[in-house]
Amino acid sequence: MTLNGCRLGFYEPLRKTLTSAIYKDPTVQSFGINLFSGAASGILGAAAGSPFFLVKTRLQSYSPFLPVGTQHHYKNALDGMRQIYTGEGIKGLYRGVGPAMVRTGFGSSVQLPTYFFAKRRLVKHFGMQEGMPLHIASSTASGFVVCCVMHPPDTVMSRMYNQTGNLYSSAFDCLYRTVKTEGLLAVYKGYFAHLARILPHTILTLTLAEQTIKIMRKVEDRILSPEIKAKI
Repeated sequence: MTLNGCRLGFYEPLRKTLTSAIYKDPTVQSFGINLFSGAASGILGAAAGSPFFLVKTRLQSYSPFLPVGTQHHYKNALDGMRQIYTGEGIKGLYRGVGPAMVRTGFGSSVQLPTYFFAKRRLVKHFGMQEGMPLHIASSTASGFVVCCVMHPPDTVMSRMYNQTGNLYSSAFDCLYRTVKTEGLLAVYKGYFAHLARILPHTILTLTLAEQTIKIMRKVEDRILSPEIKAKI
């Protein structure tokens, strides 16, 4: 909720503000500005959601029967956050936030710009009309691109989250040591599993976001005066 709420919520205001400041027209589509706005909104979302992602990763990794890697025994998410805060303070809750911001920044920088780019191309070259089929096709294209761009920093983030102590001094150290010891393709371990997760996630997120925007516009038309709508 925090991650995607920030990613989707901040993107358009950032894009419009920057486009208006540079081009004096918020309707102009600049791929560079779109990439920057997507990355910035993703970084904000990652910073907001990082403590929850940290606890989630550790809860998923724990097994009393087949312990693999570093084990952290938490009763639940709240207990996990309490233990981390008690033992490591605020800094502990934000362990791995750097790689998380890089990962989400990479993914977000291409997700929404690619989605809207694919949408415009499908309308222009294939004559598709606004609706569910267009949203699904555009978000599918976006999902493939996101997985390719985001998977290497995702691998680094997962290793940073699941470490005990300070095995890696930074995200770049983790990346360097992973590639040095396991080869370049190590950063794409689990790619198809990631694709199987991110593709339906992207399709559902962006398609449902479009439907939510439509509903909110109808609600605004009913409850807001023309003067207020003109200001926003």
